[in-house]
Amino acid sequence: MSGISVRESLIQATRYLRDSGFFSPRLDAEVLLAYVLGRDRVYLYREADMVLDEDCERYYGVLLERRAGGEPVAYLTGLKEFMGLDFEVGPHVLIPRPETELMVEKALEMLTGWSGQRVAVDVGTGSGAIAVSLACLAPHDTLVHAIDISPQALDIARANAMRHSVAVFFYAGDLLAPLRGALAPCSVAVITANLPYIPSGAMAGLSRDVRGYEPVLALDGGFDGLEIYRRLVPQAETWLAPGGRLFMEISPEQCEQVMAWLVPPRWRAGLYLDLAGRPRLICGIKQ
Repeated sequence: MSGISVRESLIQATRYLRDSGFFSPRLDAEVLLAYVLGRDRVYLYREADMVLDEDCERYYGVLLERRAGGEPVAYLTGLKEFMGLDFEVGPHVLIPRPETELMVEKALEMLTGWSGQRVAVDVGTGSGAIAVSLACLAPHDTLVHAIDISPQALDIARANAMRHSVAVFFYAGDLLAPLRGALAPCSVAVITANLPYIPSGAMAGLSRDVRGYEPVLALDGGFDGLEIYRRLVPQAETWLAPGGRLFMEISPEQCEQVMAWLVPPRWRAGLYLDLAGRPRLICGIKQ
């Protein structure tokens, strides 16, 4: 590959990743090469005839081999874009997904129209993508709290809050238990939860880049995938203010079961579809 241009390098890398069985080989090849060059993807097209130097060529080859082995692109670059913001990620946190942006958008709509004190809690925060996005984009008086059971995940979430120069209150612990002593019951406007919802028996069927690299703690939701959410709902009722919202990301197949928990007179339930038109986000409104 000595003296290869950006254009030819991308052609070869795309073919290599396609033959390795990936669904977005061109995108993966572009993101990795842009990372190696310290540029954005537009640069690759603007400078398509530029010849890669030996160090870049060698490093790019190493990253392509790791990607072909299943390692996620976001872990290779250490960054993932979410809500137009770059987030540090690593093997201790789930990689933020585009479908989760729907949760942030709905939470922002709710917080903007909230007449009381704006308090948001993100449970199972992981990389902090949801919490930090809310802190960046919600009305300036919004207080954002974030909880995770993993100390390593919290380290990354704190780094992301610093990266974007926002204030988020972080807590280590199980679900909403750490809020005791920090907030008053019935004082929270929004709770966001992108918790593990993959049934234990389905873990082996996940794609190799997910099952082999992303943390089991952030994926495995127990027997039916809903064990953690089942514990969360009654806790959320304690902390939400009347009219407050609990947003929960689930898989389409779990929709009816979760909606059945949110029954009057304590709850009113809503449902939002993802970009593919599938049930993805459940909203419980405390009555």
